[in-house]
Amino acid sequence: MARTRAFSRGNPLALAILGLVSERPMHPYQMSQTLMDRGKDDSVKLNYGSLYSVVESLAKQGMIEPVGTERDGNRPPRTVYGITDSGAAEVEAWMRELLSSPTKEYTQFLAALSFMPLLSPDVSVQLLRQRLARLDDRIGQLDATIAATASFLPELFVVENQYELALLRAERDYVASLAGRIADGSLGGVRGWRSLHERLAQGPIPPDELDAIFRSEGVPPPQH
Repeated sequence: MARTRAFSRGNPLALAILGLVSERPMHPYQMSQTLMDRGKDDSVKLNYGSLYSVVESLAKQGMIEPVGTERDGNRPPRTVYGITDSGAAEVEAWMRELLSSPTKEYTQFLAALSFMPLLSPDVSVQLLRQRLARLDDRIGQLDATIAATASFLPELFVVENQYELALLRAERDYVASLAGRIADGSLGGVRGWRSLHERLAQGPIPPDELDAIFRSEGVPPPQH
């Protein structure tokens, strides 16, 4: 089957589907169940509706193709999909790219840190410490999961959990340090940040005054 448009490597669920049908032909429900049975829904965002949409998109792009149907009792027949030559080549190329080349990922927490001065220093410290408690909870859960699976699964099959755990521990250390440095005033810029919110508590700041505050802290004011 020929491709109808250029393939976009933007959806990890597409990679998961290509990986599954590389093993054997499957229908979408079987794909979903296999991902959940293997715990892959913890590393790839999965819901049944989006899976169907991705399957249809992969078929239109010539990455997979119908190879038969299966019927379970009185249920409607389910289309079984297998991988095409183009799909097999694509999944290998995609995996090589993902494993070898770091990419910039725009996470929600990164955005929150970027705009943290919208909140006051004290509120930010409070929220960061709440995040710290939740990170500790998640770290504990992952530690328990990895320990529990070690008795029946080779380590190879939990490397994604180990990676997530390493990221969470690094984030936990950073968040703890950041909250502490804001609280004790040792983070550069905290004094001006605190002064800004003290001024905001008195009422709206005229644009000219706000621009002057920005310039005093080395922050480019909005363009006029």
